[in-house]
Amino acid sequence: MISHKKYMELAIKLAERGKGVTSPNPMVGCIVVKRGRIVGKGFHRKAGTEHAEVLAINDAGKKAVNSTLYVNLEPCSHWGRTPPCTEKIVEAGVREVIIGMEDPNPLVDGFRELKFRGLKTKIGILDKEAKKLNEAYTKFMKTKRPFVILKVAMSVDGKIATSTGDSKYITSKEARTYVHQLRSEVDAVMVGLNTVLRDNPELTPRLVKGKDPMKIVVDSKLKIPKNCNLMKNPAKLIIATTNNALKNTIKKFQQKGINVIITKSKSGFVDLDDLMKQLGKHEITSVMIEGGSQLNSSAIKEGIVDKALIFAAPKIIGNGIGAIGSLGIKKIDKAINLKNPIVKKIGKDVLIEGYL
Repeated sequence: MISHKKYMELAIKLAERGKGVTSPNPMVGCIVVKRGRIVGKGFHRKAGTEHAEVLAINDAGKKAVNSTLYVNLEPCSHWGRTPPCTEKIVEAGVREVIIGMEDPNPLVDGFRELKFRGLKTKIGILDKEAKKLNEAYTKFMKTKRPFVILKVAMSVDGKIATSTGDSKYITSKEARTYVHQLRSEVDAVMVGLNTVLRDNPELTPRLVKGKDPMKIVVDSKLKIPKNCNLMKNPAKLIIATTNNALKNTIKKFQQKGINVIITKSKSGFVDLDDLMKQLGKHEITSVMIEGGSQLNSSAIKEGIVDKALIFAAPKIIGNGIGAIGSLGIKKIDKAINLKNPIVKKIGKDVLIEGYL
């Protein structure tokens, strides 16, 4: 059993190398082992390219015969953009397949297929770790909506800016680098109009090397300034608005190459639940909200948040702008408890990560 876990850990580590670039596909790593030696490795690099299992088997060549294959996600058994991996595994003469977790995609039945073809097959090795790695893919597969992370950077007394709106920078460079890394791993970063007006952000992962995500601005009346930083790259911009926006303005933005999504209106504002449904149709599988207190509280109230990342800096601001606006909670026993919280230190700051 120990060696199974050891090799699965390696497969998961390999899969992580595809962070940010495989969407809407999952991150998959695969290792081929023969007589206690790794003879082949591969990870999925990009949607539409060869799957990890195929790369690992090609890497192993003839040594794949009578080998054990470790993969963090159930191998596909259907024709998609690429042929089924189960066929390749059987053809290569692999004897045993060890799988981390089952694939939430209903079309995938690789575990049963391999068993049926006479291979020794086990599933559920390090499945907790395998599930965490592909939590966005899993949610997207089951609901056709993106996995939503709420990111907050605040002082230890819960403020994201001073009373004058000054907010640069509450957290340390280490925490900001960590966030830039996350930006490069999600499909999109989302802010409200207020954040654009106040901070004129770029929302790029400039402190790390990585993919530049899509930017989503929630702007119910299309008041976004034409000369703001986010407008410089229209192909990367999605503006979510409502029917309250002028048709003329919508047209102008669309002509610039900006994707304008018109959602249902919720008391005059963008209906975030409807927005998530529409983003899912655009194959956006993960979104990180980096908004102000109003967008943060709306997202929580509308039930779209899956996970919260709260960075607290050892600074006290006093009177200022709170991290999360009103949730209408009157009693402590009605407070939202984060599930499975983890606390990490990043630079001088503390990160609390938990699920809603």
